[in-house]
Amino acid sequence: MVVGGGPVGLLVAAELAGRGVGVLVLESREAASERPKATTLHARTAQSLARRGYRLGERGHGSGGPVGAEFHFAGMPGLNITVPSTEPGPIVKIEQSEVERLFAERARATGVRVLRGHQVTRVVQEGDMVRVAARRADGSSATFTSGYLVGADGARSTVREQQRIESDTWDATVSALMGRVRLRDPGAVLPGWHRTARGWVAVKDLLDGRVHLRTLSDRPCGGDRHTPPTVEELSQEVSWITGREVAMEEPQWLSRFSDFSRLVRTYRAGRVFLAGDAAHVHFPIGGQGLSTGLLDAVNLGWKLAHAVQDTAGPGLLDSYDEERRPAARRVIDNTQAQVALMRVDPALAPLQELLGGMLASGTGSEYLGPLISAQDTVLPGRLPGGAGSPWEGRFLENIALVTEDGPTEVIDLLQEGRFLLLLAGGGDAAERYVREAGPWARELRVVRVPASGPEAGPGPGQEPGQELGAAASGEGLPCESLLVRPDGYIAWEPGAGCLREALSVYLGAARHPVEPEPAGYR
Repeated sequence: MVVGGGPVGLLVAAELAGRGVGVLVLESREAASERPKATTLHARTAQSLARRGYRLGERGHGSGGPVGAEFHFAGMPGLNITVPSTEPGPIVKIEQSEVERLFAERARATGVRVLRGHQVTRVVQEGDMVRVAARRADGSSATFTSGYLVGADGARSTVREQQRIESDTWDATVSALMGRVRLRDPGAVLPGWHRTARGWVAVKDLLDGRVHLRTLSDRPCGGDRHTPPTVEELSQEVSWITGREVAMEEPQWLSRFSDFSRLVRTYRAGRVFLAGDAAHVHFPIGGQGLSTGLLDAVNLGWKLAHAVQDTAGPGLLDSYDEERRPAARRVIDNTQAQVALMRVDPALAPLQELLGGMLASGTGSEYLGPLISAQDTVLPGRLPGGAGSPWEGRFLENIALVTEDGPTEVIDLLQEGRFLLLLAGGGDAAERYVREAGPWARELRVVRVPASGPEAGPGPGQEPGQELGAAASGEGLPCESLLVRPDGYIAWEPGAGCLREALSVYLGAARHPVEPEPAGYR
């Protein structure tokens, strides 16, 4: 079961159902939300979703240098986020409601059952199952059971509360308002980020003549944080920050928020898992919230499917927390840093000037670009012999390859959702790896590609992993062999030890006999 039918919950459901797992989604809303919450998907999220068959933005096919897009950090312009030329664009601008529709279509196509108007009230683990009580929209009740449950039910997660999963929290220090309105004087506040001695106002023009407004100030807004704001309150706040009267009307989707942050202390409690806002909440600066939740879903989906089908290695489900909780902490840390930089404190002016100069010169983007886009993510090693491997845990770029079946790319090879064993050339080593992989043939795909030459591995002056993009020109793999996880991260290379041991760590003990030519061999 998945509790929560938003983008994160629907993506988890679709990932599971696409691998043959029966899934039930319980959602309290009667209909999909049209609220334009998030509007940005960052690079690593777009790259991961492309490997799962979702087309969000155009995919590059060139062999040139990195492709960049301008972004901001703490409201300051100049941040340049880059991606390899063979990947989707650096930033995908798409409203959350459209993302939700996309995942809902995939979920329906793969057989997911979605029950709307079901408010979960109780979650209890009983032996090898989870029992859920829900209240229907008509007031009646229903009970459901499943082998596992994923709580993707938002910041006020009932699943988290019912399972008594503890959290680390950071109290709010600033307040913010957001809404779509029509300005009576269209020139009262121009599009862009505006900083004054009282706070910030961010303005974006919309196609219907309205503007999308966001405010940030150190003073508390009127009303309780759970009370919906009014257009008069938003007008007063914008007027106070800008120092001029800004009248507005025809409000849509007004909301209030703050920099309150939460991170659960574990993403797993037995057979219950948390994902998205149920696990982590932070100030929505930089558009990282939805991207972080969707990366949770991609990480959890294939692991939970293997567990359900009894093909998961020991500790595979625990690795979900080990890999995703540190990533969420990094997002919380960088959003808190951005809020600190945005404070209207004269003492911060030198620091703001310094960072603004770094961004304007391009030097700040080298660190902050990969951080905001999650492209700096390196997963902790899981193999006993992989401590010295520069490859394990790194994301494999979309390399153009020539196989026995013709030209292809890494993105296309991962569409099936299975592990991918890439073998450079022939020789005794490649034949040995084919034999070792035979017992897991149903869970992985074996593909031969041309060798890239003797310069495999990091070159002089390169950091580990820099060479991953060296083969993007289509010359083949930059090392002898790679085992790639369904989410695009490298699970093994020859320097990390025995392939058979790596496969058993991820996929458990071998269950299928070695065949003369293993299924999946190409």
